[in-house]
Amino acid sequence: MATSRSFSALTHPLSSFTSKPSTPFRFRICATMASRIPATTTITKVAPAVIVGGGRVGRALLDMGTGQDILVRRGESVPFDFQGPILVCTRNDDLEAVLQSTPPSRWNDLVFFQNGMIEPWLESKGLSDANQVLAYFAISKLGETPIDGKTDTNPEGLTAAYGKWAPAVAERLHAGGLSCMVFIMSLSLRRLLFNYHCDEISDADLCLKSQVLGKEAFEKQMLEKLIWICSVMLVGARHGGVSVGVVEKEFRSEFSSLVAELASAAANEKGLTFEEAMEDRLCAYSRAVAHFPTAVKEFKWRNGWFYSLSEKAKAQSKPDPCPLHTQWLKELKVV
Repeated sequence: MATSRSFSALTHPLSSFTSKPSTPFRFRICATMASRIPATTTITKVAPAVIVGGGRVGRALLDMGTGQDILVRRGESVPFDFQGPILVCTRNDDLEAVLQSTPPSRWNDLVFFQNGMIEPWLESKGLSDANQVLAYFAISKLGETPIDGKTDTNPEGLTAAYGKWAPAVAERLHAGGLSCMVFIMSLSLRRLLFNYHCDEISDADLCLKSQVLGKEAFEKQMLEKLIWICSVMLVGARHGGVSVGVVEKEFRSEFSSLVAELASAAANEKGLTFEEAMEDRLCAYSRAVAHFPTAVKEFKWRNGWFYSLSEKAKAQSKPDPCPLHTQWLKELKVV
C-alpha cells in the first residue's frame, strides 16, 4: 500500500496575511496518486496570496484577487508569516534572488509561473516536486485582460497547475475568467479541497470527468509548451519577428518541421512518449494567441536546453538531435 501524509487546509480565506486558520481540518492523501480536475469546475472564492513580481502576469493575478494579496517587488522579501501560496511571476533569471528572499520554511509554498525549462534549476535546489503552473494565456501589455488559450482542439483550455497549491491557483484563474486544469493527489483529497468551494460537484461527477495522472503527465505538458515557445519564437525571429499567427499561417511548414525535431529530441532525452497530434494542438494554440510577437528570449531557459542536447551529442561524436534548430540559431547569431 502507498504511504500517506497529512496536510492541513483552511476552511475559509484568510482575513489578513498574519491571520491563522480558525478551524483547520485534517485529511490524508496517497502520495503516489495524482488527478486532474476539469476547468469547468465552479470556484467562488479566491485565497489570498503573496505575488512576487509586478509585471504583466503578476499584475493580472493581483487583479483577480480580493484585495488581500501582498505584492512583493524586486529587492523586497517574502513575508514569513503569510499563510498561503507564493506566486512567483518573475523572469527566470530572477529566480535565484526570489529564493534567497524567501524563508526556507516557505520554499514549499512557492508556485512557479515561469515558461521554459526550469526543471534542472528546481532539482538543484531540492524542489523537484515544486508547485508549477503552465500558463496558456497571453498578456501583451501591462494591465491588459489575459487572453485564455482555449483552442478548437482543446476547448476546455490548456493551462495546468501542479502541486499542493494547484487548487488555489485554479480558483484565482477561474475568478479572472481563465481555465485551469488541476493536478493534485487522490479523489478523496479533491473532494476535501473543493467541498468548501463547490459543494454542488459530486464525487461521481469528479470521477467521470477526471483522469488519474502522475507527474510524468504534467512533465509532458511542460515539455510540449517548451517545444511550442522554442519553435514559434525561433521561426518568427527568422522572418523579422512576425506575430505568432503569421508563423502558423504563412510559415507552418517550418514550424511543423521544428516541432517534430524538438519533440523527438525531448522524448529521447526524457524517455517518454508524447500524445499524438502535438502539431495540431500547438498550431491551434498559436491561432488562439495570434497577435503575440515573436523573438528568441531567455535562451538559457528555453532554446538553450535543446542546444545543450546538441552540444552533448557533439561531445560524444553523435549526430545532432536538433540539426535544424542548431542551424537556425546560428543563422540568427544566437549561438
